[in-house]
Amino acid sequence: MTDLPARAIETTPEHPWPVRHLSAKIAEYVHKMPGVWVEGQVVQLNKRAGMAFLTLRDVDADVSLSVSAQPRVLGELTEGAHVVVHATPTFWSKRGTLQLQADEFRAVGLGELLARIEHLRRVLAAEGLFDADRKVALPFLPGVVGLVCGRDSKAEHDVVVNARARWPQVLFEIREVAVQGVRAVAEVSAAVAELDADPRVEVIVVARGGGSVEDLLPFSNESLVRAVAACRTPVVVAIGHETDAPLLDLVADYRASTPTDAAKRIVPDVGEERTRVTQARTRVRAAITQLLRGEAERLAAVRSRPVLARPENLIEGYELEVARLRADARRSVADTLRAGAADVERLAAQVRALSPAATLERGYAVVQRVADGAVVRSSDEVAAHDRVLVRVASGRFEAEVVEPATPRATT
Repeated sequence: MTDLPARAIETTPEHPWPVRHLSAKIAEYVHKMPGVWVEGQVVQLNKRAGMAFLTLRDVDADVSLSVSAQPRVLGELTEGAHVVVHATPTFWSKRGTLQLQADEFRAVGLGELLARIEHLRRVLAAEGLFDADRKVALPFLPGVVGLVCGRDSKAEHDVVVNARARWPQVLFEIREVAVQGVRAVAEVSAAVAELDADPRVEVIVVARGGGSVEDLLPFSNESLVRAVAACRTPVVVAIGHETDAPLLDLVADYRASTPTDAAKRIVPDVGEERTRVTQARTRVRAAITQLLRGEAERLAAVRSRPVLARPENLIEGYELEVARLRADARRSVADTLRAGAADVERLAAQVRALSPAATLERGYAVVQRVADGAVVRSSDEVAAHDRVLVRVASGRFEAEVVEPATPRATT
């Protein structure tokens, strides 16, 4: 083969690197890396042919690396131990695998782990993840309960059996996962997220029985705590016993002391609810009976009043008053009419006295000329042979003037 490109960026489809060359380049690059301190958990520990081989898994994510070491370097370490390892990366060209060659192991002590958890607790508390106003109220009677627990665990039995003893119709969506060890964080987080995405699930219970502080460490893991904090569905946590306090307890919407306590919290007791309903019905019935009795007594008291015993009493007084007013009105009208009649009679007498008819009745007459109807007031107003109309008290007649008389002077 012709000369190979010196750098990877110079390779082309016409001038590629052979696999052996790339593997050698990677090995060369990795060989330049210095030793590094790595933290993780020991799994799959095997000793053979005078060497120890193990897998070092990340405590938070599903990531692992192969490690080899002299057995004497391991000391008393066992699977599941939380360690800090000083190792040198090595790339095996033929197999194309990366491996760490460890020369020192240090176990992470319980005190240091607890100190880390306390520091994480303060950080999360400062972010407000543990605040009471973030807590969501649990439903009174969920139709479906999501349960995250260990495989064939007593915690599952305690939750399911006690919940169904309280409310037989409750349904469960159960996710059995690892609740300790290196897979616990990933599996519990995935199960919680799956149940939170199910619209039928109204509350999620994360349950585990008691255990050592090391066994409960996954439930203080930051990624799991944040996964529960992000849930829209209310979460009930029942991890360990009364004295255990992983960080998951602080972020959950309700912290149960035991799985049995969680079962009592997520569903009501059907017997107790029936008793409450019976008591409530009794109280309501008694209240209604007392109300009706009181109203009946008040109605009887109202009916016993004289005005209702003899309702006509209420109007008799008004009837008498109306009769009196009517009599007064009649008397007043009669008096007014009598006075008016007397006035009319008096005025009529005055009119009659002043009337021309009265004068005529005394023997006087009214003379009018027939020609023009003018009243004759003097003899000078008529001439001989004039026709006149004479009006007397009881009629009238015509006459002819024979000769007007000479009017007499008056003194």
